[in-house]
Amino acid sequence: MSAKASRKTTRTQSQRSLSESSQQKAKRSPQPPGSDLMPRLSAATKIAAIVVVAVVALAAIFYLSNRHNGGSDQAGQYSYQVGQPGPGFTAPSFKLPATSGGKFSLSSMRGKTVLLYFQEGVTCQPCWDQITDIESRKAELSSLGIDQMVSITTDPMSALKQKVSDERISMAVLSDANLAVSQSYSANSYGMMGHSRDGHTFVVVGPNGKIEWRADYGGAPDYTMFVPVSNLVADIRKGLKST
Repeated sequence: MSAKASRKTTRTQSQRSLSESSQQKAKRSPQPPGSDLMPRLSAATKIAAIVVVAVVALAAIFYLSNRHNGGSDQAGQYSYQVGQPGPGFTAPSFKLPATSGGKFSLSSMRGKTVLLYFQEGVTCQPCWDQITDIESRKAELSSLGIDQMVSITTDPMSALKQKVSDERISMAVLSDANLAVSQSYSANSYGMMGHSRDGHTFVVVGPNGKIEWRADYGGAPDYTMFVPVSNLVADIRKGLKST
């Protein structure tokens, strides 16, 4: 073999060796830092996302269920007594002047469910806050089948009209100035003012004129003058189920 051919062969072998060496180095070259963790991190992220979605979904289900059930776990958080006449008795009929004009007659409400709210009067701001809360969440009470809500207190009509205007209340407030209706429901027996005023009493009168549920919150020892609507709804719902 000539010297020229020998040098050509040597160059070819050398180039082949360099090419094979480069390929081997490329195979052995390190991957970018953390690149081997990407699949694992991606999987972990997916799992975390699934867990978060599941927790949010469960929380939403609990909230909606609790709201739909009137917050059944909130029943009984505010203690109350049950005066007479109580559930099962015919509700005493009455006709009283209303701040909305004219007179409200309970007997005219036959065929409908009425919520009576006996309260202390113009000097009890929590009592009026109660009405405001009821009006802002009227749908929750309506979901119980309550068609009409009225409040009864012993203040004169002039004072009640002014208070209703000041508080921007649309609910009819009835004036029982001589205590006759309050006494017939013994609603003036559960408050901090003795027997001269009503306490904080709710009475549900059914379509047939009978009392379906009653709660006197204003009696000793707590003398409660405000019950959050969520608790009130829960108490009513539980009480109606038991009758």
